[in-house]
Amino acid sequence: MKKNISFLLLVLLSLSCSLGSLAPAATSTPAPTQTDTATPLPTSTPVLPTLTFTLTPTLIGYKTSTPTQLPTETFTLTPIPVVLPTNTLLPPVKMEGFVSVVTSLTEIYKDKGCFPAVVRVTAQLNSTVNVAHVLLFARFKSLKAERTAKWTTIEMQPLGAGTFIHDLASSQMLDDAYFETSWIEYQIVSATKSGAEVGRTDIFKERLKMLECVPTHSPTSANVKP
Repeated sequence: MKKNISFLLLVLLSLSCSLGSLAPAATSTPAPTQTDTATPLPTSTPVLPTLTFTLTPTLIGYKTSTPTQLPTETFTLTPIPVVLPTNTLLPPVKMEGFVSVVTSLTEIYKDKGCFPAVVRVTAQLNSTVNVAHVLLFARFKSLKAERTAKWTTIEMQPLGAGTFIHDLASSQMLDDAYFETSWIEYQIVSATKSGAEVGRTDIFKERLKMLECVPTHSPTSANVKP
């Protein structure tokens, strides 16, 4: 009996050894491997504008009127001639001692019953100190020739504040009988009480014209027959 038990123990020991040789060997754990993962770059997302739609209502039954083409008319404009005053084409006149010299008209008729036959000449002094007289010198000058009349001297009337005037007619001037249509040239001089000159203008030329007076006969009750 003991031999059997011993035999069983030997068998068990041999089995345990053989089983120990058959046990799985220890497996080594592999070292962790570093994995590089590419990070995607940020991409710019375009911002698209918000589309706004406006709905145009359609009117049912409404008809759009079709414009009717009118006949084209051609107009021809006739240019109107522009007449500039004579004064604008003339050089300025030197006026020593005076602010201004003006005339109320640029044309008068010879003093024989035609109108207007009188022109007012106005002179403005720049200073009234020592001025006692303001004299107007006037003469006729032919329109086409260098023929001139004698100078006529006329004292101008004071209005105050250095202003002097005179109403001039052709009948007041020397040699009136020898001129029918002509220029009237004029010049202004200021002087002291004793006659000493204070100021003088140059001669105003081609600014005032005298026209020939040709009276027209108007019918009267005496010469009108029924």
